[in-house]
Amino acid sequence: MFGRGRPGASRGLGRLLPLLLLLLGGAAGRIHRLVLTGEKRADIHLNTFGFYTNGSLEVNMSRLHLGLGSAKQEKPWVGFSLSRTRIREALSYPFSSLQGKESHNCTLEQNGAEPRILFLIDVIKKRVQVRKLGEPKKLQIYSGLIPEVQNGGSDPKPADDNKDQAAANKGTEAQQEAPGKGPEKTEGEAKQRDSSHKVKDLVLDLGSVNDSYNFSFHVVIGSEAEGLYNLNFHNCHNKAPANQMPYDITVMIREKNPDGYLSAAEIPLIKLYLVMSACFLVAATVWVYFLCQHKFSVFKIHWLMAALAYTKALSLLFHSINYYFINTEGHPIESLAVMYFVTHLLKGALLFITIALIGTGWAFIKYILSDKEKKLFVIVIPLQVLANVAYIIIESSEEGSSDYASWKQILFLVDLLCCGAILFPVVWSIRHLQEASSTDGKAATNLAKLKLFRHYYVMVVCYIYFSRVIAILLKFTVPFQWQWLYELLVEVSTLVFFILTGYKFRPASNNPYLQLPQEDEEDEEELQMNQVVTEAGVHEGLSKLKKSRVAREAV
Repeated sequence: MFGRGRPGASRGLGRLLPLLLLLLGGAAGRIHRLVLTGEKRADIHLNTFGFYTNGSLEVNMSRLHLGLGSAKQEKPWVGFSLSRTRIREALSYPFSSLQGKESHNCTLEQNGAEPRILFLIDVIKKRVQVRKLGEPKKLQIYSGLIPEVQNGGSDPKPADDNKDQAAANKGTEAQQEAPGKGPEKTEGEAKQRDSSHKVKDLVLDLGSVNDSYNFSFHVVIGSEAEGLYNLNFHNCHNKAPANQMPYDITVMIREKNPDGYLSAAEIPLIKLYLVMSACFLVAATVWVYFLCQHKFSVFKIHWLMAALAYTKALSLLFHSINYYFINTEGHPIESLAVMYFVTHLLKGALLFITIALIGTGWAFIKYILSDKEKKLFVIVIPLQVLANVAYIIIESSEEGSSDYASWKQILFLVDLLCCGAILFPVVWSIRHLQEASSTDGKAATNLAKLKLFRHYYVMVVCYIYFSRVIAILLKFTVPFQWQWLYELLVEVSTLVFFILTGYKFRPASNNPYLQLPQEDEEDEEELQMNQVVTEAGVHEGLSKLKKSRVAREAV
């Protein structure tokens, strides 16, 4: 049954390869380029990034085309916001953005104590006001892009933007706004504070070409400003559902730390994935060697477990290589990224299939699955394919895209359903063994198997608990630069689960789970001996007498 489903799975994987190539065509690594047309969202979360000291954020809005109603508004209700956020807020954003309970208050007009920087686009006066709120520390704001990066040739923005940004790049630091006065201010006047102890507004130039607006800026992170930052775009004209006007925007975002393009929490992942790949490779090699030493008690499920371990090692290896190129080049190598996604897809499918097959006892004590077990596989395998496709779309798309949050919720929900579904075969096997131990007379054998299945059930529950619940709680509590501990906990718990599963279901003669054929032969011999002993007991004390013919006649 299981072997006949593999050709269809191979054809399905072949159909997914063009989808992978199509998705990777829009992936830009850590140099983001977002193009939205006909957009109506009032708030768009563009990206979240963890900055170290001397990290930089570059934003180039090369095209912004507003509706007629929005362009005629006097208030600058369109712009960007850069805020230092908490871990909990950053992780819960994709789920809170789809609640449908957004506030009608404009974020660009709120004057709270939370440190943030607002870039207010004034299309009437052709300028961008830079307003600092909540005393943001050691954040240096400059107009234009960083010259070294702009001339490096890796910028994905269109070449026509150079003319639009020529005026903005003349000065290195933004000038202070002074209505009714000359534009030139000294450096001391630019840093003066008013009576409310707020930094006075700065001004950037706003270019205009055929009713499309453009400007660029970059921010340098100071020694006291390290943290996790959110960059958002706001169009408060669309806050009211009845007045939503479509708009077009094209924006390039480049975030960088002193050591590369990776966020603060992603920098250690290169070495982490490489080390864990080596650990899984060693475990898989030891497992194959052990299988070769016990050829006569090896089943198909054992080789499936070996394939899972090797696939996991390859997936981590390609993941580490991808992060290395993203850190150095700002984008992954397309061919290596395809290999990572393919191995990740196979690993996810093999993981849940193997766990479910071990739970059913397939290839150990039976070779045919029941109808309800077949139905479970029909449900789990497509869900796993959907979960992996959602993961690939999330990794290949920008956070600001309209369907990013939806796919993230789909991934969370489908993964939760798969984790719950794989527990059912184990529960069914435990219930079957409990009933069998009281009816077929093999109490000792069934109790040994029952004990093993209960251990396996606890192992699966602990694996799901540590890799899903504890890991997420850890991600909510540790500082932004220690977020890689989440991945460490997930990979270590997976490795421990693989090792314990291999030990429990090893192909050895002393494994109670694999002694069913021997016990059947012993039971048949014992039944024959019982029959002999019973017959001997019935005729005990009786002797056969041979009487002669003369004696019978005499009687």
